[in-house]
Amino acid sequence: MRLLLDRLVGNTPLVKISDRLYGKFETVNPSGSVKDRMVVYIVADALRNNLIHENTKFIEATSGNTGISLSMVGAHLGVPVTIIMPSDMSEERRQMMRSYGAKIIDSPPGDFENAIELKKKIMLTDINYWSPNQFSNPTNIECHFLTTAHEIHKQAGPTWSAFVHAAGTGGTIMGIRKYVDTLDLPVKICLVLPAEEDHGIQGIGDGRDFLVERDRMDGIIEVTTDDAVERSKRFALETGYLVGISSGANILAAEKWIEKHDPDGTVVTMLCDRGERYMSLYK
Repeated sequence: MRLLLDRLVGNTPLVKISDRLYGKFETVNPSGSVKDRMVVYIVADALRNNLIHENTKFIEATSGNTGISLSMVGAHLGVPVTIIMPSDMSEERRQMMRSYGAKIIDSPPGDFENAIELKKKIMLTDINYWSPNQFSNPTNIECHFLTTAHEIHKQAGPTWSAFVHAAGTGGTIMGIRKYVDTLDLPVKICLVLPAEEDHGIQGIGDGRDFLVERDRMDGIIEVTTDDAVERSKRFALETGYLVGISSGANILAAEKWIEKHDPDGTVVTMLCDRGERYMSLYK
């Protein structure tokens, strides 16, 4: 079993949003999101350690993008994939997973704890199930520490002054945090959160912090669902880049950070995924 997709993942461009704001354009990854990095990295690690074999079956609890990425990798390797996800996630995401051949099991709407517990119960029924365990796996952080953070530092250069990003699992922002701390860089790390408890910014704020350590953040900015959707739509009209709702939240939060702190250097955020998987929500 050989994984070739790692050649296509990462090394994404940093695109200019404004004079001081740049976005890491993760939509150019093979399945269209930042989650390709984590899934391919963790699967490659599992293959090296002989944790995946010819009878393996992939399974994961997800709000969507990790499920799409895992379904893509499963199709690439010829491994069956089962995805457990809350029933209120976008239909477009489901269609993408089904296109890769994945089986989808619904959990209650907005309840990621239930999805995770259901995944654990299903795994107990068959020793051949293997999961990336994205919400608790430290290899998730390692992936972004070794790849994403390094790329941003190389691209943004010495003027990089802040990183503003929302968290799903927390792997990306904690990988960047670890990189900044390891190199003792003067870069502020700001966490973006949904303003509402019952929000519609799919892919972030999934019930708890998971890998995120809030006490290691240099700031927190809240964004409403409506504002995130509006900013995503406006960004497409302004630039031609069709991105998802969490990207809209990231852009808006970064703009707020710049307005409040007036940094001398460059602020970087993540353009996490492509917008076609949210078209039914962009009415």
